[in-house]
Amino acid sequence: MALSLPISSLESDIKTKNSGCPESEIGSQGLRKQILKKGNSWQTPFPGDEVEVHFSGRVEGGACLDSNIDKGTPFRFKLGQSEVIKGLDEGVATMKKGERAIFIIPPNLAYGELGFRPLIPPNSTLIFDVEMLSWTSIRDITGDGGILKKTTKEGEGWATPREADEVLVKYEARLENAALVSKSDEGVEFNVSDGYLCPAISKAVKTMRRGEKAELAVKFSYGIRQNENGATDTDDIPPDSNLTIKLELVSWKSVIDVTGDKKVLKRITKVGEGFDRPNEGSVVKVIYYGKLKDGTVFERKGSNEEVFEFTTLEEQINEGLDRAIMTMKKGEQALVTVTKGYLHSNDISGMENEDLFYEVELIDFIKEKPFWKMDTKEKIEACERKKNDGNAATYVEFDHSFTDDEKSIAKALWFSSNLNSAACKLKLGDYLEASTLCTKVLKHDPCNVKALYRRSLAYLKISELDKAEDDIKRALTSDPNNRDVKLVYKELKDKQREYARYQTEIFSTMLSRMG
Repeated sequence: MALSLPISSLESDIKTKNSGCPESEIGSQGLRKQILKKGNSWQTPFPGDEVEVHFSGRVEGGACLDSNIDKGTPFRFKLGQSEVIKGLDEGVATMKKGERAIFIIPPNLAYGELGFRPLIPPNSTLIFDVEMLSWTSIRDITGDGGILKKTTKEGEGWATPREADEVLVKYEARLENAALVSKSDEGVEFNVSDGYLCPAISKAVKTMRRGEKAELAVKFSYGIRQNENGATDTDDIPPDSNLTIKLELVSWKSVIDVTGDKKVLKRITKVGEGFDRPNEGSVVKVIYYGKLKDGTVFERKGSNEEVFEFTTLEEQINEGLDRAIMTMKKGEQALVTVTKGYLHSNDISGMENEDLFYEVELIDFIKEKPFWKMDTKEKIEACERKKNDGNAATYVEFDHSFTDDEKSIAKALWFSSNLNSAACKLKLGDYLEASTLCTKVLKHDPCNVKALYRRSLAYLKISELDKAEDDIKRALTSDPNNRDVKLVYKELKDKQREYARYQTEIFSTMLSRMG
């Protein structure tokens, strides 16, 4: 920092301004600060930022030093780069925009034992009056100097894109000799994880806010990619070129991995209200339509005049879309992609091998009360509403606070829920789980005909013929005229005869080989 002749009455001015201003210590090396005027923001600069200040300074009890107050030009320097004495570096780093403060800098953070003759004697304490005008952020994004980012226009809000998000940027990339490499005035959209042009752009956008503009100084290691032959993918660009990139983050779409395996992805196009989202069993009101990759619309639900209403996770709509809607807020609009790897045969008939794309708006919802917060009456009512759902039994299964009358109702609902769930498992081909659910019922009611019938069906499917026959005979003992049980008994006999023929053929083959 340049030094000059004394400035008159600085010390007396400082004493006047300091009256009533509390003094605080910064760090542990004796640097002290007195705020004369508070700043107008909460932010402070970071190491590497280029700051603009007005200042005047003097030796405590001695000569006045340099000042730029009367020169009309702000003094600029980069924080943390040893461009000024250490005490001033550390002090200015604590200042907010518009703040004015006095810094009392001990010798060990100034010119130390040597001083700076003739103005600064050895072991001198210095006093600086500093006003923070502004600063330009410069970030070492990679920590190795490979990408330096200088913010030229502040962005909006606080959020920044994440790895899965889709961003829209405008950019201009040039070589060190100012030759143009590539640019996009209209903007280009890409997924952050996929990147675009060079690694520096995807790394930089993750540090930017909406509307922010920045200049990037990019070393060749983060620049244009090399192909298999060692050349760059962009014509006439040497593979070891450093770049300067002007980058603007226009906007981005937040992408949520709904299922955690990238099989159901949600891209937010309009942010919703508040923080609450639907849970399982919520009654939701939506407008949506689904289309295929070629643009063919295969489904429409709801309109501005009459919204579509359904209950979440009750198999009323495609399951992937259902789960995506449960991540939405009221008023949110989103694009939902359900990949063919997630679809089930009972979701969209004939489209099991298609990716499905939905545009959906969550108009409103009524959230289902969690069952552990329900009283006994609410649990019974919830189980009654959802008894066809395999999870309904949880509402009444472990509650010990029911009255005798409520226990009777709850028991019947518990039976019904487990048996309905077993029926669903049979349709889905989960025969082992179906038999387990029926067994739970039979432990409490050994002669329950529905449980015996459905367990026998499960046993038939897994070729447990003896077990199936035992269940059927027990069911017919309780209800000899049950048509469904008689039909499954006929199916059992057919299977037994088929199995007997199979065994006979094997035995005959063995005898012929022995002969």
